[in-house]
Amino acid sequence: MRMNRRTAMAASAGAIGISLWPDMAWARQPANPAAPFRTPWKYPKLILGGSGIPGSFDEKAVDCPFVFSVGDTFYLTYVGFDGTGYQTGICSSPDLINWTRLGVIMARDPADPVTRFNIACASILRENELQSPARLLKVHGRHLAAWHAYPNAGYEEGAAVIGLAWSDDLFRWKRGPVILRPEDGAEWERGGLYKPYLIKVGDTFHLYYNAKTTGRPWKEQTGLATSRDLVTWTRHPANPLIGNGDGTAPDFRFASDPVVVSHRGLWGMYYFGLAGDGFARELLALGSSPTRFHKAPEVLVDVGPPGTIDEKYAHKPSVIHHDGTLYHFYCAVSGKWPNETRGIAVARSRPW
Repeated sequence: MRMNRRTAMAASAGAIGISLWPDMAWARQPANPAAPFRTPWKYPKLILGGSGIPGSFDEKAVDCPFVFSVGDTFYLTYVGFDGTGYQTGICSSPDLINWTRLGVIMARDPADPVTRFNIACASILRENELQSPARLLKVHGRHLAAWHAYPNAGYEEGAAVIGLAWSDDLFRWKRGPVILRPEDGAEWERGGLYKPYLIKVGDTFHLYYNAKTTGRPWKEQTGLATSRDLVTWTRHPANPLIGNGDGTAPDFRFASDPVVVSHRGLWGMYYFGLAGDGFARELLALGSSPTRFHKAPEVLVDVGPPGTIDEKYAHKPSVIHHDGTLYHFYCAVSGKWPNETRGIAVARSRPW
């Protein structure tokens, strides 16, 4: 339908002040290494919005897509907001555009001090390849997911923690103990932990996450913790892996919601930036390993013009490859808080 306004690398770098890649062999190749990761063509409508059904877990808004496939069926997990907090649901689709809600898979537990108001499943362990149908991987014969939970009622209130959950069928999950707490980390994450994204590289699990500083206004950056046994987790010494840019950068305030994939010897991290202008945009960092990334000098999915579904925010990525095309799901926000419209949108690598 409509192409993103900033897809040319040089134009984007000059317009919003992203620093260029360092002088690396792969960055000097004639073919731009960011090209396979691009999804400039937006679908003009939300593919999923708040249900509007009184009392439903996703009555007010939907957020944080995570897409994968099982056989010939596509699935999307998402968090729903009902005015009290987040809970996690799932929907299915035959074509990545038309989605059927299947219900809640992770619900709040009033008797649990960790999840009494919120539980947001952010990722399920899947294959790492960018150009893959995002098939799920199992650990000891079971599905493994990463979630985060805020301690208080409301919209992302309090310092959230991160944990894991296990399932045999994707619909019933058993929550494990908290594995990362903000108070155990550095200053950049003491305000609370956000979306965890879990991958496996060799015999090591990598858990990427964004976190915020204390006080207001806070800043968000992205870090990494690793484990071989899913019990003991070690924060990476180079954290935060993705820090905030300078005052003109699109990630000046937030560098958040990582999604990490591999492609032909490169590692790519999709993430979103919140700029000083108050708009959130989808960005990319690339590297030769899953622990070292350099920011790409372009915006992958920009906000739309006034009146469009993503006029305020285009953020929180999830990707899947199907029929020769890369699909990039994201949370689209229009309007003004507290009367904004928050739903899930999609862009892809070829025209609709």
